[in-house]
Amino acid sequence: MWNEHELSKMINKDIPFPMLADQDGSIGKAYDIYDEDSGVETRGRFIIDPDGVIQGFEVLTPPVGRNVGETIRQIKAFQLVRESGGTEATPSGWKPGKKTLKPGPGLVGNVWKEWKVNEAFED
Repeated sequence: MWNEHELSKMINKDIPFPMLADQDGSIGKAYDIYDEDSGVETRGRFIIDPDGVIQGFEVLTPPVGRNVGETIRQIKAFQLVRESGGTEATPSGWKPGKKTLKPGPGLVGNVWKEWKVNEAFED
């Protein structure tokens, strides 16, 4: 169960999103991440678009935490792709402000010609 003081120890500001606890496991069961044997949920993260479609998800075992920075990066990537109407794609490791790709048949098997891996690590 999330403790209302847990995150306040790490950051000095109000949390800008609602936090919740799934005390009866109903949300975990709906997303198939509830472990009946142990009575706890695995660590699940689901990115759901404004149309209610799951665009991305990650499920980890309880001892391993999720990367909030990566979640935010992915949300920004999904937003950019949605706003572009699908005319842009984000390569692996893409960050806001970095080069995007133009999806299409010519890109298949040729991403390496358009985008270099080290571009993901440049600031």
